[in-house]
Amino acid sequence: MSKRRANGEGSIRKRPNGHWEGRYTVGVDYATGKAIQKSVSAKTQAECRDKLKRAIQDNRGVAIIHSGDYTVSEWCRLWFETYSKPNIRPTTVHNYTNIIENHIIPCIGHIKLRQLTSIHIQRMYNETKEHGRVKRFEKTEDLSLSNRFVRGMHMVLHNCLQQAVKERVITYNPCDSCRIPKLEKKEMKIIPPEKIGSFLREAEKYGVLPIFYLELTSGLRRGELVALLWEDLDIENRIISVNKQIGRLNGELVVSVPKTQNSVRKLAIPQQVVDILIAEHEKHTDSPYMFMSPKTGGYWSPESVGRIHKKLLAYADIDTSVRFHDLRHTFATLAVQSGVDVKTLASMLGHYSAGFTLDTYTHVTGKMQLGAADKIGGFMDTAMPEKSGCKIIPFDRVV
Repeated sequence: MSKRRANGEGSIRKRPNGHWEGRYTVGVDYATGKAIQKSVSAKTQAECRDKLKRAIQDNRGVAIIHSGDYTVSEWCRLWFETYSKPNIRPTTVHNYTNIIENHIIPCIGHIKLRQLTSIHIQRMYNETKEHGRVKRFEKTEDLSLSNRFVRGMHMVLHNCLQQAVKERVITYNPCDSCRIPKLEKKEMKIIPPEKIGSFLREAEKYGVLPIFYLELTSGLRRGELVALLWEDLDIENRIISVNKQIGRLNGELVVSVPKTQNSVRKLAIPQQVVDILIAEHEKHTDSPYMFMSPKTGGYWSPESVGRIHKKLLAYADIDTSVRFHDLRHTFATLAVQSGVDVKTLASMLGHYSAGFTLDTYTHVTGKMQLGAADKIGGFMDTAMPEKSGCKIIPFDRVV
């Protein structure tokens, strides 16, 4: 007959062979939702009670554990649905799904989680980098993927397996021993200052001056720029509120919150830009959009703005490899060169720290530091005692 105990203290019963057994619950099976129980045994009831008490204390705080040998595919999907998906944006959900379903699971999904090693993962990273691209078109020949993609893949898998460590499904994270490729730093390109006038004149001819003028005076991300509504502009104070962005998900345009908390910000703009935006709004006063697509009457798509950008570069005789995102770099570079302090620039760009901004635009600040050094050197040169009529006494003649 079992002896009932208080909730959470387990139960004790005497078995037919005369020994005593203590049973206690350690968690819940993810797959079935049923309680998972363990037991201890002893020759006497007192000894069993002590063993049971120690066992419960050792397992206290373990709310949910696994019940069997998950495969990598089972655990990845479980982690994604339970921990990751509820806390990320729709576009990120799409990216994570692609990484898990098209790359991780086809390579290592069949392996038991407890048998997964760093070698398995490292080989997957190497294979993915060399020819892991999903071939969507027959003409596609280059199947290699960027270092950035492999690093993103590593981040997803590392987080997934780290949760398995926390849940005591595995004892360590095999991702910790892997080597991931270095982040490629692309050469930053900007529109040459002497070409900006030509670029804006071509934008005016094309009928898109407001959107490109605002970009070059604000450094907004493309998705943030095309998501602006007329109500986001405070005309009196010359402030634009950045609180959403446009992206594409499964072929459809979607409005979502910006990528980070720092991206939600208020941005001051010049009066010239306000005047241009007011003139643009007067062309479609019934529309809520700051920039209304002439084709759809709704939001501009980021891709459409990118294609127009390429045309304007060609018309203005500017290197067409300059991306739309490089207009953001152009704004930031001109701001730094004009004396805007890095902390202020970081808040305007929506960066998480001034240090990140400083690192991103180190090529500009390096030139500024040389200029500052020359100014200090010039000052010190005029302050030298000889310049001011004083005579320097050698150290060996000082009494």
